[in-house]
Amino acid sequence: MIERDEYIVRIVRLTISKENVDAFNKLYKQYEDAISSQPGCLSVDLFTDASNPYVRATISKWRDVESLNRYRHSELFGVVWPATKALFAAKPEVWTYEARSF
Repeated sequence: MIERDEYIVRIVRLTISKENVDAFNKLYKQYEDAISSQPGCLSVDLFTDASNPYVRATISKWRDVESLNRYRHSELFGVVWPATKALFAAKPEVWTYEARSF
């Protein structure tokens, strides 16, 4: 029997105010290790949109939706998310996918 890997991919597209880009980058660096160390977090990466330097996307991989939800209800998220939201120029867009490797 072949074992397959299954996990959740969370993509969050963030439009940052021009004057807040440096603050966002600093905030991300400050909390990147703490987020990636959360139980069930497999990885967290940050990307910049190729056509808009004020748009970022975080792509995180989680063991399962329960792990993602535990993080979303954690004390850490309660600190990181409000600080991040204060830097937005537009409402974030969020997608969650199930990934399966066969």
